[in-house]
Amino acid sequence: MHPQTDADGSVAKSPISVLIPVKNEAENLRRSLPALTWADEIWILDSQSTDDTAAVAAEFGAKVVQFHFNGVYPKKKNWALEHLEMAHDWVLIVDADEVAPPELVKEIQHRVAANEADGFLLNMKYFFLGRRIKHCGYNECWNLRLFRHKLGRYEKMPVPAGVRTGDNEAHEHVILNGQIQRLVHELDHHAYPTLSIWLEKHDRYAAWEAVQRSHFRNDPIPPGLGRGKTVKRILKKVYLRLPLRPMIRFVYAYVFRLGFLDGVAGLYFCGLLAFYEFLIDAKAYEIKVNESLESGRAVSKST
Repeated sequence: MHPQTDADGSVAKSPISVLIPVKNEAENLRRSLPALTWADEIWILDSQSTDDTAAVAAEFGAKVVQFHFNGVYPKKKNWALEHLEMAHDWVLIVDADEVAPPELVKEIQHRVAANEADGFLLNMKYFFLGRRIKHCGYNECWNLRLFRHKLGRYEKMPVPAGVRTGDNEAHEHVILNGQIQRLVHELDHHAYPTLSIWLEKHDRYAAWEAVQRSHFRNDPIPPGLGRGKTVKRILKKVYLRLPLRPMIRFVYAYVFRLGFLDGVAGLYFCGLLAFYEFLIDAKAYEIKVNESLESGRAVSKST
């Protein structure tokens, strides 16, 4: 299957705005942008990249806007949904390391034109160390990426001052005031081409997760997440009360979710998932220690 074409053989432009949040993603954009030429409008939301991100975006006629994070809110994607003057009602949000294959493009064009829903969940094919991860719990990763942008916003989660979580919504999900369906075809997600990149990003993600633990345990689940995400939030509340979570994470991913079938890449991937869980716990403990020290200093100053 191929994207729709005009009479002259050129790719037909679909009335969809694409949003790509980036920072220093020139190499990934050289792979992802050629697969998005069917979209009538492409926005590159940049965080002051120092590589050739802007130049690569210009090669493909994308609009580049610089985002300056204030440290709290709004984060990158919500800022874009609020402030960018998108030419179309529909937005497709993709990361620079994701590629939309032709069969997915054709389905997007057809189902948006058919006006079937207000938003569509997309699944991703996850690649790690050059191999497709088909197990480990990563064979399904559904996210609301295609929707009428006036009806959807990313949930806002607390971000305490001084915590480095990055300027882009990483784990937050879109709350959509409308009907949601699923797309059949999938995005190709070429995540973390090196272990160094994985470690750098997950160090930031762990800081975010550590400060969110009490939020996930105690706060009510927001409406509008959809059935699948709501069930996952409920299970996460239960999971966060279990002991020995790093070990549980490895056994669950490698044994129960058949990570061993992904070979050596699967072994390392599941090991990194367990390490990530351990790192979150360590950072949560660090936060408690720092809060205790600050409290002690405040008491000392007052006496």
